[in-house]
Amino acid sequence: MSRTARLFQLMQALRQSAPPVRAENLAGEMQVSLRTIYRDIESLRALGAVIDGEAGFGYTLIEDATLPPLGFDNEELEALVLGLREVEQTGDPSLADAARRALGKLKGRLPPSQSHRLQHAVLSARRFKKRVKTGVDPRALRQAAWDEFSVAFAYVDKEGFTTKRSVDPLGITALDEAQCLLAYCHLREDYRAFRLDRMRDLVVNSDSFRPKRVPMLREFIERIRNDPFASANTRNPFA
Repeated sequence: MSRTARLFQLMQALRQSAPPVRAENLAGEMQVSLRTIYRDIESLRALGAVIDGEAGFGYTLIEDATLPPLGFDNEELEALVLGLREVEQTGDPSLADAARRALGKLKGRLPPSQSHRLQHAVLSARRFKKRVKTGVDPRALRQAAWDEFSVAFAYVDKEGFTTKRSVDPLGITALDEAQCLLAYCHLREDYRAFRLDRMRDLVVNSDSFRPKRVPMLREFIERIRNDPFASANTRNPFA
């Protein structure tokens, strides 16, 4: 790992860890020696990062002067915290971890007064009823949608019948207890929504439908808005 990459990783660790974070913990996380951590802390300070603490007491990132402060009013800040905390509670493990990292980055780029407000936000989110477990890897599905590659999977409908589906993945929407893939189904030759907990054996194909994803997703969402309770005999979007 290059020195630049290591300094960046150390800054990320300082943003994300509960302060004060001990040098031993940083060394273990980054798999380097204590001497390297001490030297890199001084390098970050020389670059403008305000880091409180010293060896034996732990370190606290007060302000990252190498990044410009972001401008949010107090209500915007509370909304951001609430949204990210909600993702921590309801997202799959990959998204929950991303939400925690995003909070750490946000804290590092805010001026001190707002960083304090973010850390001690009034609003939070708690879910006592967990969403059902997904039957496929949501991260792979999200990536396929971004890359605009078709996917194939087995789908178990609410009656327990299994069918093989090949679809163009357009987006994933979160419902109360489950997540649904919005897609164009090749079998039905129409738009459909598939619950991730009923999907099995996901395969990402090399068939690209670029650059159609965005206009297709807009068309699907518009159809749902205009006729969310379409009958099963017409164009019910929920498979």
